[in-house]
Amino acid sequence: MTTIADNITAVAARIASAAQAAGRDSADIGLLAVSKTKPAAAVREAHAAGLRDFGENYLQEALGKQAELTDLPLCWHFIGPIQSNKTRAIAEHFDWVHSVDRLKIAQRLSEQRPANLPPLNICIQVNVSGEASKSGCAPADLPALATAIAGLPNLKLRGLMAIPEPTEDRAAQDAAFAAVRTLQDSLNLPLDTLSMGMSHDLESAIAQGATWVRIGTALFGARDYGQA
Repeated sequence: MTTIADNITAVAARIASAAQAAGRDSADIGLLAVSKTKPAAAVREAHAAGLRDFGENYLQEALGKQAELTDLPLCWHFIGPIQSNKTRAIAEHFDWVHSVDRLKIAQRLSEQRPANLPPLNICIQVNVSGEASKSGCAPADLPALATAIAGLPNLKLRGLMAIPEPTEDRAAQDAAFAAVRTLQDSLNLPLDTLSMGMSHDLESAIAQGATWVRIGTALFGARDYGQA
């Protein structure tokens, strides 16, 4: 039976191989461990194996894990849909938010970010595939939203996040991720982050410029949503 440490090694090898194939330095690609529905013990095990960055979708679950793991120097990323009544806790307890898709949420995060903390790192989630069921800003609305968020105090706009429609077709994967990169390049803002790619398509995401890949299943195994 493989351990989380074994899985981290395997994923790191995939990242390194994909980076080499793309002519990139693997050090420029962060591994964000998606720990949603997994217990604090799994996060602790992953940290012991070298990981520092963890992504959570569900606020109450995340806060419980954070409380159990205060002894570890972890960097917490919120990557799920954001309701207005959750912004204060997110602003107070996370280092990154990858899933901002409207100005109201960004404004609340800025207003509620504690003064003693550094600016909150923000990625705008873009609905690049146009799926009705998926969160994200429409590409046509992105320039105005990005400009507005970039001007907010207490936030640092870092780049874009996307979850393209799942497919095993490599050409379709490449096209979707390339579209995200093109959108970011068109913004003419000092951005350095593309949060895209998961367990099944990280190679394509890295080929198209991903700087964070968000990996859950390949690290922790299948999720048990009954525990969420």
